Amino acid sequence: MVSNQANSKRHIRNIVRQALSRRKFLQGSSAFAVSSTLPGFFLRPVHAQDEDLIGFTPVTQSDAAGDWIAIAPEYEANILYPWGTPLNAEVGDFVWPPTDAQQAEQIGVGHDGMWFFPPPKVQTDTDTDNGMVASSETPKEDKVVERGVLCLNHEFGSNEVVIGKEDPESLADVRTSQHAHGVSVLDIERTENGWRFVGGCNTRRIHVNSPVRFSGPAADSELLDRPDGAVPLGTLNNCGCGKTPWGTYLTCEENFHLYFGASGGLPRTGQLQRGRVGLNPDLGSIYSWYLFDKRFDLSNEGSRGEENRFGWVVEIDPYDASKTPVKRTALGRFKHESCEIVIGRDNRIVAYMGDDEADEFIYKFISDEDYEVMLERGDSPLDHGRLFVAHFDDDFTGRWIRLHDGNPIIRRRVGRAAEIAVNTRMAADQVDATPMDRPEWVAAGQDGYVYCALTNNAGRVTANAPNPQAPNPDGHIIRWRDSDNHLGIRFEWDIFKLASDTHGTAGSFSDPDSIWIDPDGRLFIGTDGNQQNGMNNQLVVANTMTGTVKRLLSGVPGCEITGITPNADRSTLFVNVQHPGNGDLSASDFPRLDEEPVVPRDATIAISRKDGGVVGS
Repeated sequence: MVSNQANSKRHIRNIVRQALSRRKFLQGSSAFAVSSTLPGFFLRPVHAQDEDLIGFTPVTQSDAAGDWIAIAPEYEANILYPWGTPLNAEVGDFVWPPTDAQQAEQIGVGHDGMWFFPPPKVQTDTDTDNGMVASSETPKEDKVVERGVLCLNHEFGSNEVVIGKEDPESLADVRTSQHAHGVSVLDIERTENGWRFVGGCNTRRIHVNSPVRFSGPAADSELLDRPDGAVPLGTLNNCGCGKTPWGTYLTCEENFHLYFGASGGLPRTGQLQRGRVGLNPDLGSIYSWYLFDKRFDLSNEGSRGEENRFGWVVEIDPYDASKTPVKRTALGRFKHESCEIVIGRDNRIVAYMGDDEADEFIYKFISDEDYEVMLERGDSPLDHGRLFVAHFDDDFTGRWIRLHDGNPIIRRRVGRAAEIAVNTRMAADQVDATPMDRPEWVAAGQDGYVYCALTNNAGRVTANAPNPQAPNPDGHIIRWRDSDNHLGIRFEWDIFKLASDTHGTAGSFSDPDSIWIDPDGRLFIGTDGNQQNGMNNQLVVANTMTGTVKRLLSGVPGCEITGITPNADRSTLFVNVQHPGNGDLSASDFPRLDEEPVVPRDATIAISRKDGGVVGS
């Protein structure tokens, strides 16, 4: 007798084999494109030059298991912008642990998603300073060849790392931790001698106590009000990111439930559980802010509603520090990993988003109109539109299901538009959405494919076509192509890569997390989890047409590699080394800056080819 488990494994192998065979058929071997079964789809065939997309020599597995950064021999890497870098001369050099006032004016901790913004097009080469003041330590004869603003997320930092103790002992300790979260907006420039941070009018910190405002369907909802009348403040657990065609930065709030605790009884247990976002006071808070800051104390009636003010996509203008960051509630509230924006048919904005938790969903938002028309009349394309959640069928097709109060079940069990925005997971539960293996970063290619990193799901019991391994400790990458140039409610999908299938290769990886795809079809994958053969977390590059994967860089023990963004001509790729040592102060001395005391510090790395070519080639 064949066991049910064996039958399940055989079924999943067939699913994967069918997906691979189907992909080869659709790609074809001729120089002509092949149409798919759904209208509006277009697939580019494989050409000879596709084989040369990633021509570098991969980092070996033994080098990737070392105690320092390893990079392909054709490349070099320079360490930039570590945690604690002062934003102005008055702050002074980094000291550990920093005070709350110092940390508010320093680059934060937990480097994660980021994006590089070249100067706005209205500026020209004759604008010699671009609002920046060169650092006094830098020789004036260094020729500046490129300028821009780098928006850098700060996801998290343990109390042991940031304040040097397990739990805060005062409000000042809490403020130091809070000021280490959020976003750094940095004026940077590249000279003939490399990249550097410079002081300027765009440089600033946005942290947990910075002013913010809300827009969209939940902006005026009582769910976001507090009985004590406190105004909205701050952003935290800033994980992945996105960018808009109009030049703004989108930072995504992920595990916001980790910041709330309860000092006593719970007057609103039912309300906390309603949104299904993990607010469980019985588990306490990993930061213990609530002990000294009642804003994060779920037992404090005056701060009721504060927990609903997090879990959003936040829009920041990198080139205008006078503008208050805006939380766009039309995009829903859940554990946002990233927000990938594309321009669909009729010049509409389409946002793809993953909810990073096991058995959660993938979402899509479509603006109501042409985004340029909306901006001209003063409306944000991210405030007015339709929100959908994804359902994947076993036949490699799927559909987007709208989340709105026109659905009688959603209206009865969740409520109107404001309630749907605040309790998005609950709304998605009412329809036939497909639970996925931790949907993290989403990246869209110029060929119309949209990729999503599914990091892992060790708790999955039953496999299915879009999640074909149970359990799934290594993760995989799924991709789909929407009909009607991103506006359709139907899509076709396949499995681009099972991480378990890469074991033993020059590009073996596990736990795909941050991803970015370049215009040529290179998919950059940063990992966060246990890698094979004792390797450290790494950055690999995949050829999306051939499936070839090569290891470009590996990090230091205990770190995560994340936050992938290029400069204007793609001669530099910025990536982040997050939590070196994974919270253990003795486990890593990265980035080895010859400073005392030696504590591991998150930092950005600038990767470039030694011959000046496109990164990834």
